Amino acid sequence: MSEIVIEPPERDDVEELTDLWVELARSQQAFGTHLLAEENEQNARETVLQQLLTGACRVARADGSIVGFVTFGEDSEGYAQDVTRGFVHNLYVRSAYRNRGIGSKLLAAAERALRERGAEAIALQVMAPNEAARRFYRRHGYEPHRIEFEKSTGSDNLTTDDE
Repeated sequence: MSEIVIEPPERDDVEELTDLWVELARSQQAFGTHLLAEENEQNARETVLQQLLTGACRVARADGSIVGFVTFGEDSEGYAQDVTRGFVHNLYVRSAYRNRGIGSKLLAAAERALRERGAEAIALQVMAPNEAARRFYRRHGYEPHRIEFEKSTGSDNLTTDDE
């Protein structure tokens, strides 16, 4: 295995990072995401550029190319809270490079950066059916904090007030 380097991305990495974001979004469709991959490519590019400029991204490089990335930032709910929270927005490793500790290294880099920015707690989201991701985060000390529920608004599925 070639050496893995975790570092902030360069300006020239925007297109490759955007492609990886699209790859991530596409892969999450198997777990029920509503996020459209290609249709959000331009928005992803702009977000990647903003994260690059604010230092809110790290990449994993191997063999001269980016094999994974993590993006993060401050919790943006806008309400006063009793802790300062950071948020891991995306963590992705190309399938050919998984199970080599790269995701752990990227997560550790994001956690360090968030702690340096004053985060006292770090949150993230994972698609409920994505058992592998849930196991990964549990191994790294993450526990469920908030549960999100969803249902279709199909005509047979709406709640009635006669119950």
